Amino acid sequence: MASGSTASEADLQLSDKDFSRIAQLVHGLAGIVLAEAKRPLVHSRLIKRLRALNLRDFAAYADYISASGSEAERLELISAVTTNVTSFFREQHHFDMLTSTVLPPLLAKAQSGGRVRLWSAGCSSGEEPFSLAATVLGLCPDVHRHDLRILATDIDRTVIEKTRRATYAPEAASGLAPEVSRRLFVNPKAEDALQVSDNVRKLVQCNHLNLQDKWPFRGPFDVIFCRNVVIYFDKPTQERLWLRFAEALAPGGYLMIGHSERVTGPSLAEFSADGMTAYRRR
Repeated sequence: MASGSTASEADLQLSDKDFSRIAQLVHGLAGIVLAEAKRPLVHSRLIKRLRALNLRDFAAYADYISASGSEAERLELISAVTTNVTSFFREQHHFDMLTSTVLPPLLAKAQSGGRVRLWSAGCSSGEEPFSLAATVLGLCPDVHRHDLRILATDIDRTVIEKTRRATYAPEAASGLAPEVSRRLFVNPKAEDALQVSDNVRKLVQCNHLNLQDKWPFRGPFDVIFCRNVVIYFDKPTQERLWLRFAEALAPGGYLMIGHSERVTGPSLAEFSADGMTAYRRR
């Protein structure tokens, strides 16, 4: 480990050169673009990593990240610069569309012996995939008898572990209908913590995945949720990702994206718009 005498926190300035270098490293690792407006966030979060590694300044940190054998710290870097903001049934219109249009034929397929796969790409701390699972269970309580599974992935190992624990603060159920809370949680009135029910958890498989890497699974998927993720990428990276999602979807499969996102580039030939921030594979 590179080390040296650490300066006081007040002296640890993030220079233009060091910020640019760290931004380039993050882009190379994850495709994420760190705009100048992110500099205060990067500064405040990476100071903790400098302390943990006993590094003297941000230049030394960039050297350390660039060195071979620092894969664990590269993951810490990505965790530090990503922001995970989510909630159960966020952007409710997508779940309404699932209930009314998308899931009924897929559940009929599963009940007839077919294979159905949903993917929450960028699942953060798990609220999205568990909302997907609860929606499925609301339509098909015996879904565990059939071949339907939900994959949940994220680049941040910290939030993947939160998803695996499936434990949330009581306020996470705020605004949910009582029947939905009962479906989601073991005890929706718990005052200390809410535990996601086994019926919901059993539908979801959680894995770490950098979307820029090779995807270690075989499709096709029938539904992909990738919401408020590609806004952090530059345009070429976004367009490559849209194409990869198209290739991973079954014909007629659905892609749900964030409210401020739009499919662009060559992949437009592969998709048709089908509702608010929803696309269907041609």
